[in-house]
Amino acid sequence: MKAMKRSTLATLVNAALLSAVAGTSFSTIAAEQAPAVKKNQLEVIQVTARKRVENAQEVPVAVSALQGDSLDAYSSAGMDIRFMNAKIPSLSIESSFGRSFPRFYVRGLGNTDFDLNASQPVSLVVDEVVQENAILKGFPVFDVSRVEVLRGPQGTLFGRNTPAGLVKFDSVKPSQEFEGYGSVSYGSRGAVDFEGAVGGGLTDRLSTRVSVLWQDKDDYIDNRAPGFEQKDALGGYTDKAARIQFLYEGDDFTGLFNYHVRDMDGKPIAFFANSIKPGTNDLVDDFKNDVVYHDAASRATQQVESEGASLKLEWDFNNHTLTSISAWESAEIYSRADIDGGYGGYKVDNKPAPMGPGSIPSSSESADGIPDHDQYTQELRLSSNFAGDVNYQVGVFYFDEALTIENFSYDTSSSPAGNQTGYVLQQQDTKAWAVFGSVDYTISDDLKVTAGLRYSDDEKDFSADRIVGASIPPVKLNVSDDHISWDISTSYKVNDDVNWYTRIANSFRAPSIQGRVLFESDATTADTETVTSYETGIKSDVLDGQGRVNATIFYYTMNDQQLTAVGGDNNSNRLLNADKTTGYGFELDSEWVLSDELNATFNLSYNKTELKDETLSIAAPSRSSLTITNPVVNGKVLLDGNSLPHAPEWISNFTLRYTKELADGEFFAYGDVSYRSKINFFLYESVEFEGKPLVETGLRAGYAWADGDYEYQVSAFVRNLFDEQQSIGGVDFNNNTVMVNEERYVGVEFKVNFF
Repeated sequence: MKAMKRSTLATLVNAALLSAVAGTSFSTIAAEQAPAVKKNQLEVIQVTARKRVENAQEVPVAVSALQGDSLDAYSSAGMDIRFMNAKIPSLSIESSFGRSFPRFYVRGLGNTDFDLNASQPVSLVVDEVVQENAILKGFPVFDVSRVEVLRGPQGTLFGRNTPAGLVKFDSVKPSQEFEGYGSVSYGSRGAVDFEGAVGGGLTDRLSTRVSVLWQDKDDYIDNRAPGFEQKDALGGYTDKAARIQFLYEGDDFTGLFNYHVRDMDGKPIAFFANSIKPGTNDLVDDFKNDVVYHDAASRATQQVESEGASLKLEWDFNNHTLTSISAWESAEIYSRADIDGGYGGYKVDNKPAPMGPGSIPSSSESADGIPDHDQYTQELRLSSNFAGDVNYQVGVFYFDEALTIENFSYDTSSSPAGNQTGYVLQQQDTKAWAVFGSVDYTISDDLKVTAGLRYSDDEKDFSADRIVGASIPPVKLNVSDDHISWDISTSYKVNDDVNWYTRIANSFRAPSIQGRVLFESDATTADTETVTSYETGIKSDVLDGQGRVNATIFYYTMNDQQLTAVGGDNNSNRLLNADKTTGYGFELDSEWVLSDELNATFNLSYNKTELKDETLSIAAPSRSSLTITNPVVNGKVLLDGNSLPHAPEWISNFTLRYTKELADGEFFAYGDVSYRSKINFFLYESVEFEGKPLVETGLRAGYAWADGDYEYQVSAFVRNLFDEQQSIGGVDFNNNTVMVNEERYVGVEFKVNFF
């Protein structure tokens, strides 16, 4: 992989940090925040689920939003985007890379593929720009006004690869008011987290906002492999990011420019060899999350750089609005890790070296990188603003991505030095375009109907060449397809407080390619998957605005679902299609004002997924000590009837917020409990690689006060209060190697706002 341009990006980030710190005034007020409401009533949540600002209670889509105190509390402790895991109905997030490469799952649909060209059925849209590559999806969350999660197919308005849904982030936008905020926290393992923003008017029409993030944590995981002992070998990171925006507001024209950059230098997630008791899914009795036994820990590294820019231009023609969004994104990564999680599995002077912990059938150390990546997108849409019964949106969309991937393998058969013996160079170019339209028709004061249609055309050109290692012919593949996505929804106003909606939607995921041929002789492809979803729900405000209850039931069928067979005999992936997959369940999302001082939220979801394909099978792992509970015939594991991997049936979250006026300020306390039920790590079912139910509790308490134009806040917080530690992912091709969830984190924070 070519040398990464770290100095350039680091300079940009540091300059942005200095710019923000130089401003003595700070605030967290979002430009798009809803109007103030009475203290004892719930605020109106505004969302842009249909690319226009609407009351979430009136949108015929299953959408949940995070903002304000909840967003601040969840993202405490220097967390990356995985903080959202199990905080919203039917949403889970995991990663085998750590702070990069998050994998999203909605209603049980996701993708466990760890390859750097893997596509996902859950799209991430940040500031109206799709983030297609998984490395882009790991951009830190800071100075964000709102997070929206849209469940169910979203293929009409949002297009590429949204058969499960999408996650949408909206940054705080510039305004004419001079405002900003700054916060600094210190926590467990010496972690320091700073973020801030400052902005205001440059002229009477031009405003700006600069936002920055700096997170730092020292290595804290000791390596105790004999002969490789190293204190504080893994676990640390330095993650810096910045965003600068310029907003021009004319009489009937607005222009918004956004530039953002990230520079992360850290270590990959830690792998723990033989850390599951055979025949159970319990961690071994002496398990310690801050101790590993690696023979390659000294070489472990993870470096990520990304940057991008977008330009949103909008013209108001009274009855119509014309919107253009042009964007460019780029990402680079190099990640190297000890995958087997142990030491040994090789020979020294032709004699087997000691190994541990437990048996290490073979030593596995590998690296993956993206030296070059560019994504260009262009959207142009026209929206009507009629006062009558009919309104519409029409538009075109273009996507162009060029991606280069490097795969490295290392031979430790004769020594633990990690000599490179495998190198594969991949190139994937993707081009897609679409035309779309959506019509809203008001049949009566109580009944509205929306219908949408989108034609998409998608094509990938792929090549892979094993330059180092056993010779194979270069791989060249081309896959393409087109599809018509559609949706029909109704919204019926039962009374002033209750809306009943129905929705039928169809979407697709374009064909995929997997070409990580380090250990295989051929690449694999997966055909287009399509989904049709049916759902109906109630959105209601109750108790005179002091309660809100939204409930949805759904059923979907997916044809030719794209699946990934991870691991097996070696560190590889293979793509395949399942004939049919079904899913059904319900979601409950509620908020309550219990008193002037006490607010609560409660959400719950149930998702039942099932593979329906009597011929679907994968090769059984041959070198792992596993208790596979599926039928195994001729070395093949039969998968028919299994649930999808990383698809918990139950997700629930409960929060409670208490505030009390005290002296010249306000005391506040915030608590949350999240739960997700058991999960399978892989397509097959086994005793050892079934993740246990996970419960995590968070608390945050502090005091806030005002002094003139400033607001101050001091607080203490803890995430994973009871230090629940268990396996959340595994490696099956070698030994019972697992990854575990984040340990308990305790910290304090000081924050100042100006407005």
